[in-house]
Amino acid sequence: MPTGQTLLYFIYTLAAAAVILAGEALYLSFADRRSRAGMINRRLKRLSDEVPAERTLQGLLRERGLTDTGDFLFGMVGLNRLYTQSGITGNPLTFAAMFLLSALAIALLFSFLLRFSLLPCILIFLVTGFVLPLLLLRRARRKRIQKFAKQLPNALDMIVRSLRAGHPATVAIGLVAREMPDPIGTEFGIVSDEITFGLSIEQAVRKLSQRVGFEGLHLLSVSLSIQSKTGGNLTEILANLSSVLRERQKLRMKIRALSSEGRVSAWIISLFPLVMFLLLQLAAPAYYGQIWHDPLIMPVFVIFGTWALLGDFIMYRMVNFDF
Repeated sequence: MPTGQTLLYFIYTLAAAAVILAGEALYLSFADRRSRAGMINRRLKRLSDEVPAERTLQGLLRERGLTDTGDFLFGMVGLNRLYTQSGITGNPLTFAAMFLLSALAIALLFSFLLRFSLLPCILIFLVTGFVLPLLLLRRARRKRIQKFAKQLPNALDMIVRSLRAGHPATVAIGLVAREMPDPIGTEFGIVSDEITFGLSIEQAVRKLSQRVGFEGLHLLSVSLSIQSKTGGNLTEILANLSSVLRERQKLRMKIRALSSEGRVSAWIISLFPLVMFLLLQLAAPAYYGQIWHDPLIMPVFVIFGTWALLGDFIMYRMVNFDF
């Protein structure tokens, strides 16, 4: 059999394997979601399987890319923190290998079937294997932090009511773990288990802040640390913190509502040239004539594209900031 045909069959095999693995991943994800539909959070589901609490805690930490003690698993702390804070479960090395193999298969398909040159194939591999997973992780982290930010004031109110009823702080945290859904239910369940197995409340909340990445948890950690060293009314501290977080959330939503028109305008202005270019290419491919062969066309595209991206970045920073 000729070498080229063998290589072509090999590429087809890689593509088929990638499609099968992707379909299996989607099916397992859907089936897992349906199986957890009746459980209020992931930790309670694990405990319902009659697994010891210590093994449950270790399993929850390992599937978030952490060691059994809650520390980061590998040396690239920034990537490990991003993976942990995204809330994606599973081995981070498996997650990275899945994207790298898919990127390799796609690059080979473009190279041998569509006859792309080496440079575009390398760019496709880098974008699919490195840039795309980072973007997915950042998006997952942002959505998870937003959901956590909405739940945290209610969780603090629940702790305050439990403390006022005479329960200790550990029991109040365990109440949040039992009564609230993910992500805050499982995260506070991990805090409760870590306190049970020897950590102080301040240490457990500090680890919680590192796992989630929400600035409100840093305020909670600092408040608990100050209260443990100087004393004070913990109930009043948590009630005030809940009020502050709720007001910050209202302010953030108000800013988002006021800036919605500007954000939509930015999207339209940014996408309009690209849409018109594609429409002209489809309706009249010869509209631009021989302009593509001009040596100035690529530098002009790069300069104006950079200015457009800079304008988009400035508009994004104007309506997205920390306060």
